[in-house]
Amino acid sequence: MNRRTTALLCAAIVAAVTVGTASAASAASAASAAPAAVARPTAAASDPFYRYDGSKPLASYRPGDVLQRRTLDYHVFGIPTPVKAVQLLYRSTDAQGRPSANVTTVVRSPHGDGSKAVSYQSFYDSLDPEDGPSRAIAGDVSLGGVIANAESLILAPLLLKGYDLVIPDTEGQNADFAAGPEYGTNTLDSIRAAVRAEETGLHAGTRFGLFGYSGGAIATNWASALAPAYAPEVNKQLVGFAEGGLLVAPAHNLRYVDGALVWNGVIPMALIGVARSYDIDLTPYLSAKGRALFEDLERGSIVDALGRHPGMTWKDMVKPEYKDPNSIPSFVEAVNKINLGQAATPTVPGFIGQGNAGLLEGTFGNPRGIGTGDGVMVAGDVRALARQYCATGNTSIKYEQYNLLSHVGAMPYWAPRAMAWLDDRFAGRTAPTNCGRIPAGNSLEPEKPTAAR
Repeated sequence: MNRRTTALLCAAIVAAVTVGTASAASAASAASAAPAAVARPTAAASDPFYRYDGSKPLASYRPGDVLQRRTLDYHVFGIPTPVKAVQLLYRSTDAQGRPSANVTTVVRSPHGDGSKAVSYQSFYDSLDPEDGPSRAIAGDVSLGGVIANAESLILAPLLLKGYDLVIPDTEGQNADFAAGPEYGTNTLDSIRAAVRAEETGLHAGTRFGLFGYSGGAIATNWASALAPAYAPEVNKQLVGFAEGGLLVAPAHNLRYVDGALVWNGVIPMALIGVARSYDIDLTPYLSAKGRALFEDLERGSIVDALGRHPGMTWKDMVKPEYKDPNSIPSFVEAVNKINLGQAATPTVPGFIGQGNAGLLEGTFGNPRGIGTGDGVMVAGDVRALARQYCATGNTSIKYEQYNLLSHVGAMPYWAPRAMAWLDDRFAGRTAPTNCGRIPAGNSLEPEKPTAAR
């Protein structure tokens, strides 16, 4: 495909995304106003490609080994494009160290030669595996999959620059939303699979950059942190990680959005996802309202959660004796496992952007001693993590804080800056740093359990 064809394709993608996003926005608005739950796809509708049913035990494969493969047209809101995508079912590892199977998508740039690739971590944020980016790319259309479709706007410029793309379903096939360690292993094994599959054109000499915002930042940072120990050969191929709008210490975020008008919907979503990932039963602690909410969101997406329960608090969801989240031992154990402040320090350069104007978005997060943020992410936590990386040996960290931008508003400002930063890493330029000049942040110490009252 020549450059003119690619440019026309990108224009078609933009047009499709614009139309699709407008339609999705209208649908989301209607969904927010309607009390009825959004219909969920049934298990029977699931694509058999996603299931490993081979005769060999999954545990007999190495993490990153390819189990199945297929080539199909890249779709945007169900519309096929001339771009071909290779999808791989591969072996990975879940949050509890058990073998799992997951899917990733590889898209070759018409201007690439296999020497450089970007692993793009989507911010699809859903508890329904049917909303993953691989499903959208294969042509599925769903309200929860709107984000994965719209992200084509971000991917097209990367293809034009000659980057091949690897796009993992970071949350795995159970859609374990917010379970960071699992996001990380899924991402690293996705790269392994892409390198091992001959038809992708990628190989052991391909250099990779990690790129992700919000939910995609969770995967990007955890992959960076886990790579030296979990996938050292992948770590050697990484030129750096670029991320924005990062979840660092989830217990802080819970307090920050508690009682908010919009973003508080991520509280039950994260609890469901993390509980699912670690096999935790939260039912004994939930109030009747909490149980109903959890059932409603069991297969929900961020579209189902935001703005649907304005002013809802943690106390509304649990029995009175558990009004302090830290009085639930399994909760404390889980949030400490997914606290990035307790994870290892990445060894490759990093670019971290964070908004700090959540009030402008009308989300009215409640700081409660943890400072301000972008409406859902706590800026002090992100600063603290960047400083921690600098202090523990990675002095190639660049942190930017956008004091006039919210979580949604910061993304379009951060993205081109992050792409430019990655361009420089692939070009071999020295990574910029502001270590020593990053303002102080919050403590990232583990949460401590308290007694139920």
